[in-house]
Amino acid sequence: MRSRLALSLAIAVMATFTACKVGSPGSVEQGVMKEVKKNVTIGGKNDQNPAPDNQASIDEGKGHFGHHCQICHGLDGQNTGVPFAQQMSPPVADLKSNDIQAYTDGQLHWIIANGIAPSGMPAWHGILEDDEMWKIVRFIRHLPPKGSLGEPDVFKEEEEEHKQMESGAAGHQHAGGAEPAHHHH
Repeated sequence: MRSRLALSLAIAVMATFTACKVGSPGSVEQGVMKEVKKNVTIGGKNDQNPAPDNQASIDEGKGHFGHHCQICHGLDGQNTGVPFAQQMSPPVADLKSNDIQAYTDGQLHWIIANGIAPSGMPAWHGILEDDEMWKIVRFIRHLPPKGSLGEPDVFKEEEEEHKQMESGAAGHQHAGGAEPAHHHH
């Protein structure tokens, strides 16, 4: 039952993000992103990461990432198994990309805390504790190989349901051949 809720939540969230931006050409999106970077100054550049740079911090960051971030970024931070990553406007960032890794820890923390308004990236300030955000930054610095963690469960279940629906489709067609088994004369 919980996965259903998570799924409908995910769909609602996706719908909210994409509703007013569907169909804009890619060049516009890239332009928007450049404008965002120029005009939205990403703060926190010199903030030092207080979370120790060790495996425990990375693992804890991975846990928080798995709870809050995987629905859009995938478990590996590289959008693995996220069906709408490329359809978002702008597309969901691949956190292992040079663009993202070029930010300082302080800037990544600032982005997690404040979000990026014209994109789907929400602000987590007041939802995640500061310490949790800093540990997520540690995880982002040590992302696993792409695809190595599989895909988020919510999309895996959806995929399996689709497969079941397709394989069972023959039995569900009511047009033309009504199922004779149910008719008692």
